[in-house]
Parts: sequence; C-alpha cells; structure tokens
Amino acid sequence: MLWLAVAAALVFYVCIALSMAALRRIDPLFTAVQLQRHIQALIHRTPYHKRYRFVPLDHISIDFQHGVIAAEDARFYQHHGFDWNQVQIAFDESMEGGRTRGASTITQQLVKNLFLTTSRSAIRKGIEFTLVPLAEHILGKHRILELYLNVVEWGPGVYGAEAAAQFHYGMSAARIDRDQGTRLAAILPAPLRRKPARMNDYSARISERMRQMGW
Repeated sequence: MLWLAVAAALVFYVCIALSMAALRRIDPLFTAVQLQRHIQALIHRTPYHKRYRFVPLDHISIDFQHGVIAAEDARFYQHHGFDWNQVQIAFDESMEGGRTRGASTITQQLVKNLFLTTSRSAIRKGIEFTLVPLAEHILGKHRILELYLNVVEWGPGVYGAEAAAQFHYGMSAARIDRDQGTRLAAILPAPLRRKPARMNDYSARISERMRQMGW
C-alpha cells in the first residue's frame, strides 16, 4: 500500500514540523533519547535516575557554550544544518582506510536527541537528514543551540548543561569556567564512558581551537 506509506510519512513530518514550531517557545519535558535510555534501563533492570533541568542560554557560561561549539561543530554559525566540508573530510579519511570520524552538526545532533534515537541505522540517518532543514528554518541558530545544550546527554541519566555542571562540578552552568567547559565538551562524543577529569589532552585541543576561533 504505497499510498498508506506516503500518508504516514506526511503525517509524521507534519507532526514534527508542528512540534518544532512549539519548541520555538516551549521547553521540552523529555526527548526521544531520554525515553530510549529509560526503556533500556527497564529492559536491563538497571537503576535509572534522570537529571534534567532546562535553563535559558544566558544561564550557561559563554566559555561553556564556546567550548561545545568548538568541539562539536566549529562552523555552526556558517552552515545551514550540514557541514559539507567535514563530510568530505570524513569521507576522504574513510576511503584512505583511516579511522571513521563523525561529521554531525549540532543541528543534526539536536534532531536525533529530540525525535530519534542513538541507533546507527541508515534509516535513522536518512530521517535525520530530512529533518535538519526543518529545524534550521523553524528554530533558528539561537534556539537550536539553546535546545541542544539543554538536552544533550552528559553522562548516565544526565541531560543538559545545567545537570552536567551540577553532576560533574557541583555548580551551576553559569559558573562553569573555560577549563571546566572544555572538559565537559570533551566527553560529548562518548558521555556514558568519558569523565571530564580524564580529558586533559582533548580539552587542551578544544581550548586551542577556541583561541583560533577568536574566543
């Protein structure tokens, strides 16, 4: 039934578009990844305690913001959802037999966190690809960054900059300094395994990247 598939896809994208429109002003109570982690904990019968508190962007220190941008998506303010330069670099490295690297932008990661899961399937990646332009158009850069910093995973059950700052350093996100911000940014590729205190080399590279970017 091709028409049913088309109708279902249309309903899905309309719902996502309406959700994004609402997210311009309404902070999310939960995300798809948070729901995924909760279900996984139930299946494996492991303890799960969610730490999540949404705060305005100006309640997150500028060093913390810049550290995450430098680490995750240095061209965030230049691209429109996809960083094709990084995609090309990742493709070239994979063709040369090097280590496969990620090229996902902050917008792509936000879409994944809000509406999808952490699975690495081609289907998920394809859906993510189609949702990114919607996010860029509807939400805009300021809100995308604010949402991302508030929902991204920063440890087992730890979501968002405020929860991360409290969990790892016992302080608010507004008080995070440059060193702490780069260390927290350094664990984002693998937040369930990495610890800020062990990120000496990578956090130093992030700090240097910030300096090169004028921060």
